[in-house]
Amino acid sequence: MVNDNHSPVFKTKLTFGQKASDKVTSFFGSWSFIIALAIVMVFWINMNVLMIVNKWDPYPFILFNLVLSCLAAVQAPVILMSQNRQAERDRVNAKYDYQVNRKAEREIQKIQKSLESIKKTISRKER
Repeated sequence: MVNDNHSPVFKTKLTFGQKASDKVTSFFGSWSFIIALAIVMVFWINMNVLMIVNKWDPYPFILFNLVLSCLAAVQAPVILMSQNRQAERDRVNAKYDYQVNRKAEREIQKIQKSLESIKKTISRKER
């Protein structure tokens, strides 16, 4: 029932979507993404404020707000998918750990019974 070599979590095959959501989430949840987004934001705002001619997104930055909203709309479900997969992995790991702990408990009980029988045998011989 319990595989002694590895947790069953490591044996599951991931789909393309699961792999992609993990990769995307690992990037979106990193400092690299935050720094890159901050650089893009500063660049976008500076280019639109400093350009006298051909401002593609004047001051209220409506286009920029649309871009950020679309990014958030796509980013949130992808992060949730990855978190759901992580929760499932945690559930499987917890179940596996529970099984291992139960097996260890049974082994300890067997050892304890053996020790008790040895103790009884020794005490009988001493009489």
